[in-house]
Amino acid sequence: MSDIFDFDVRKDQYAVMGNPISHSKSPYIHSLFAKQTSQRLEYTAIHVDLGGFAQAVGNFDAAGGKGLNITVPFKQEAWQLVTERSERAERAGAVNTIRFGKGQLYGDNTDGVGLVNDLRINHQIAIKAKRVLLMGAGGAARGVLAPLLAEQPLELVIANRTVDKAVELAMSFADMGNIKGMGYDGINDIQFDIVINATAASLQGQLPPLPDELLAENACCYDMMYGAEPTSFMQWASAHGAGRVLDGLGMLVEQAAESFYIWRGVRPDSIAVIETLRAETKS
Repeated sequence: MSDIFDFDVRKDQYAVMGNPISHSKSPYIHSLFAKQTSQRLEYTAIHVDLGGFAQAVGNFDAAGGKGLNITVPFKQEAWQLVTERSERAERAGAVNTIRFGKGQLYGDNTDGVGLVNDLRINHQIAIKAKRVLLMGAGGAARGVLAPLLAEQPLELVIANRTVDKAVELAMSFADMGNIKGMGYDGINDIQFDIVINATAASLQGQLPPLPDELLAENACCYDMMYGAEPTSFMQWASAHGAGRVLDGLGMLVEQAAESFYIWRGVRPDSIAVIETLRAETKS
């Protein structure tokens, strides 16, 4: 990547950094937020070579940038790089939002609040006192655990193919609520009100071995991935009688809205942007 940023100095500068990054919808989402809220800013996507993340952030800061979103594979590196972290970033072990100011790098993680806001506000799905299954124990799962547990579910179960990884992740959040980690064979006799897929496997048509009786009555199934067509997990959920079947497009917009608020102190109307993206995805 180039070390020289071609900025419009009349506008505050923001960007998303990742590898790959050309597919990112973040520049479009934030341009819609800026127009909606009359904020003068420019938001771009920056491809960062592996091994060049710290330098890229330093260059962006030196050029007068105001804030960054961070995506795969740099969220853990961003966590290590920042000088101050929010509590949710601290717990997640990953940073997806950086705010620059007075020589400090403030790191936050908006993924979990994006998921919770999409469920609770956009779809009116209560998490409190519900039995929740989280599929996967990687970075995506870790990033949403603290906000999910803050909603006080009756129980939160992490299921993963590698059992030790699920158990270890659950133990690291045990102080926040009733949470367990197990393999997929451990969920055969449990029914869940909310099932969240935090893996990317269903985009490739893959699914873990889910029991036919997994879903409680009127259960909600949520895939953190999204696409023009339903993922294989969403198809499974529909075939097994889920009351609600949702993809992660709303989470994408809601986590971006939280970043926008952290940077600008203004909360955009995320519903309007979700509707715009949904219509364009289907067209």
